[in-house]
Amino acid sequence: MNKFLCFIIVLFCTVITVNAQKKLEKKWVDANQNYIEFSAGAFKQKFSQYTLEGDYINQNNLLLLYYSKSDSTATYRINELTDSTLVFNNKATTYTFTTKATPITKVAKITEIAKLESKGFSFDNLWRGAIGILLILAIAYLFSSDKKNIPWKLVGFGITAQIVMAIGIIYVPAIQWIFDQVSSAFVTILDFTRAGSTFLLGDKLMDTQSFGFVFIFQILPTVIFFSALTSLFFYLGVLQIIVKGLAWVMTKALKISGAESLAVAGNIFLGQTEAPLMIKAYLERMNKSEIFLVMVGGMATLAGGVLAAYIDLLGSGDELMRLLFAKQLLMASIMAAPGAIVIAKMLVPQTEPIDTSVKVSSDKIGSNFLDAIAVGTTEGLKLAANVGAMLLVFVAFIAMVNGLLGWVGDLTSLNTAIASYTNHKYDSLSLQYILGTIFSPLAYGVGVNWEDASLVGRLLGEKLIASEFIAYNSLNNLKNAGAFVEMKSIVISTFMLSGFANIASIGIQIGGIGSLAPGKRALLSKYGLKAMIGGMLASLLSATLAGILIG
Repeated sequence: MNKFLCFIIVLFCTVITVNAQKKLEKKWVDANQNYIEFSAGAFKQKFSQYTLEGDYINQNNLLLLYYSKSDSTATYRINELTDSTLVFNNKATTYTFTTKATPITKVAKITEIAKLESKGFSFDNLWRGAIGILLILAIAYLFSSDKKNIPWKLVGFGITAQIVMAIGIIYVPAIQWIFDQVSSAFVTILDFTRAGSTFLLGDKLMDTQSFGFVFIFQILPTVIFFSALTSLFFYLGVLQIIVKGLAWVMTKALKISGAESLAVAGNIFLGQTEAPLMIKAYLERMNKSEIFLVMVGGMATLAGGVLAAYIDLLGSGDELMRLLFAKQLLMASIMAAPGAIVIAKMLVPQTEPIDTSVKVSSDKIGSNFLDAIAVGTTEGLKLAANVGAMLLVFVAFIAMVNGLLGWVGDLTSLNTAIASYTNHKYDSLSLQYILGTIFSPLAYGVGVNWEDASLVGRLLGEKLIASEFIAYNSLNNLKNAGAFVEMKSIVISTFMLSGFANIASIGIQIGGIGSLAPGKRALLSKYGLKAMIGGMLASLLSATLAGILIG
């Protein structure tokens, strides 16, 4: 498998080179309407009244032009090459070109996004996505605790299951109709939430036209209501039936234990500490691989309450956008289940016998349906208060860190250099710039356009060190500002951020799952960071597949 890892690294480097070549092969126009066009190893150049042709070689940022008529060559150094800009120079002159003939249009703002057509499936998306999947698997292999026992058959089946799910949701009319109905139901329930919020806060405070989209008014009530609704469905046994069905399918298809599959399926609807309640009786008897999957499943998925909140947040009060993001977030949540299994079993492979029986715990939330609603409301209130407090503190800390970094940037003139280098995507040295720089290669590797890679990398970094709420809020702001070049970047970001994989969740799992299984607390502590990495990789896997199919 070491050869496999080396192959992935070489392949990734090759992709970067090939993509650079592909970026070059188009028509470039300068400010004076002179142009140079590259295609299949040949070029055509027009300056003033002269038109020249020949062959070219582009390697290691060096551009060699061979002029066929004069039998001469010219060598230039490429200073900048993006999808929209080409800058190269020789000792005497610098040439700057853009793709004016086919300009890149930034993603439309707010309501126009909902009407924007994605590119859909294409060969370009396919090969970029395939490389992304291999890159994710290579990272999982690198962090695996038992490389010899990685169940590659399960890995193949798991990824296939994700692909089948995605194709079904996107292209099969019957499944598409079901998802559309579920998405519409989520949006309708959000409107019910708004009715309660309006009663409590009044029409004016809930009017986004007058006061704008205020997080505490529009989002936090959603968390409370959906928590109560989830508790009611749990009490009535509705969730258990759905979860048991999904768990049975995963157990048969992927050959994992019944308890594991119940926890992972439960995480599609419940939080990372609520889903384990369904297997409370089994937790103490679970081996390390099974416990680890429970942890990764919690990190890779979202609870129903916060899922609804993100739909409302990204929808920005627009009906079409809420439907669009409802479908994408629901799709991300379901696809995350097999993805979590794939990554978890690579990181900590199963080497012990498993029990494939699927039995849901008989424990219920509340003594009757009113008590269940009350319990859910109380838990939702705690969650909403926790979310609000965490956001307040983390946003304040990020602002403080950015203030210090900006001061350093002023002293060292880094701010000016960063603004120039990033074309004012970042105006100063900041935490967002640092995170974007660190994670942009990974974002690019999973299929994001290079011009958006820094922004998407920043979002991934914010999710890991702060929370997905912070990251989704940033995504919403960037989306509404029209900062992204491609719709695909928004799609990948939406899927990538879907999950609780962040530093705070490590403590939440140790405390929450540890209280249900005190004997496993040491194991939970040992695998906390690894589970966070696993959750991140599982979300990236879903995001990569979405990038291939939705584009």
